[in-house]
Amino acid sequence: MRHWIASLGLLAGLLSAAAAPTHAQQAAVPRLVKIVVPFSAGASNDAIARAIAVPLARRLHTTVIVENKAGAAGVIGADAVAKSPADGSVLLLTSSTFLTAAATQPRLPFDPVGAFAPVAMVAQGPLVLAVSGAAPFKSPADLVAAAQASPGTLTYGSAGVGSVGHLATELLGDAAHIKLLHVPYKGAANALADLAGGQIDVMIGNQSSMAALMSGGKVRPLAVTSRQAHPAFPTLAPLAATVPGYAIDIWVGVFAPAGTPAALVERYNREINEIAASAELAAILNPDGAVPAGLTADAFAARLREELGMWKRLAVRHRIVAE
Repeated sequence: MRHWIASLGLLAGLLSAAAAPTHAQQAAVPRLVKIVVPFSAGASNDAIARAIAVPLARRLHTTVIVENKAGAAGVIGADAVAKSPADGSVLLLTSSTFLTAAATQPRLPFDPVGAFAPVAMVAQGPLVLAVSGAAPFKSPADLVAAAQASPGTLTYGSAGVGSVGHLATELLGDAAHIKLLHVPYKGAANALADLAGGQIDVMIGNQSSMAALMSGGKVRPLAVTSRQAHPAFPTLAPLAATVPGYAIDIWVGVFAPAGTPAALVERYNREINEIAASAELAAILNPDGAVPAGLTADAFAARLREELGMWKRLAVRHRIVAE
């Protein structure tokens, strides 16, 4: 009798184990994983996605491809991912523009919070505050003093209304109690050309996009936007030293459609964080002083909520609406 009862117990245990999916089964990886980049091929986000794709495919034992879906400041590609199956087969790799677009575009075709499952923040790093090489400003304090003396006369360029550079500079204006005149361009390259030519006075942007102009003396870097001095830019002070409380770090991150299994999100998070910390990514991240973030998916989600709230408040305060 005891043997019969024991056999029943063993059979029940086996059936229970068969019925309950294991952690590995829950995190089953699709045969093809597509990383959507909502910007043109050749841009920095595209380069990061392609550098991640090869080691990620190797780690997941699957095929990983990169697809560019550019347009509307990243909205077209993000919308495509938001409407994709929530099975881990489609991911979005994008940047801080994801949040600035969400804060300034009133008619997004998706909910920037509810439509996505944050997977991993690949890396984060500061922007650079720069002026024309012919400008008299030698420090952030010089710039702030000039702007305070003549409100609304100094001009700054950006890649367009609602871009990271636009909002980061308006945030600087609020923190420093100064007023700068915004000159939006169709792309950062056009703005940088006018900065180098002296047609505009100031710009906040990526160090890598400014590097050639800096080395030629046509653009002068004054500070980094990180809260503290950044080891990648040892000669540049943080803007916070002149404007207390000001700090902006931009990021690159990976998202999945909302509803993607938590175990799969966790697996992707672990693999992407390890790839981001590898030598394979260093050559791409280093030029902008970007460093691996190493956040959990939950910590990344919390960071996104905090930043989106900040950008939304700024957009409302300054009535910034991107069309």
